[in-house]
Amino acid sequence: MEPSLNVLEQPLVPCSHDPLTGWFRDGCCNTDDRDRGAHTVCCILTEDFLVYLKTQGNDLITAAPQYNFPGLKPGDKWCVCAGSWNQAYDAGVACQVVLESTHKRTLDIVPLERLMQHALAAEA
Repeated sequence: MEPSLNVLEQPLVPCSHDPLTGWFRDGCCNTDDRDRGAHTVCCILTEDFLVYLKTQGNDLITAAPQYNFPGLKPGDKWCVCAGSWNQAYDAGVACQVVLESTHKRTLDIVPLERLMQHALAAEA
C-alpha cells in the first residue's frame, strides 16, 4: 500500500465506514499498484454525478451483492476513481470532494485546483 497521505500532504482521514468504501474496503481512499482505477477521490455523491457515471458504463447505483457492493445513493461518501471524477468535472457534474480524505495519488490524474473548486469545507 502507498503511504496514506492526502492531497494536502497530511495523514489521510477516513472517507466512509457506512457504506464501507475504499480499494481495500478499509474506509479510506488508500491505494496500491493493483488499483488501476485509482479509487482515491473521497466524494459526497450527488444524483447528477451518479447518473452521469452510469451513462458512462460505471453503475454505482445498482447493488451487486456478489461483490459485497451495496449500491450508492446521493449523500453517500465513496472513494471514486480519479479519472471518473475528472471526466465528470469536464462534463460539469463533479460532486464535492473531501480533500482530507482524498489520497495524494489523485494528483497524478486531477489537478489540485480542480479538487479545491469542489472541496467540502473542513468539519470543525
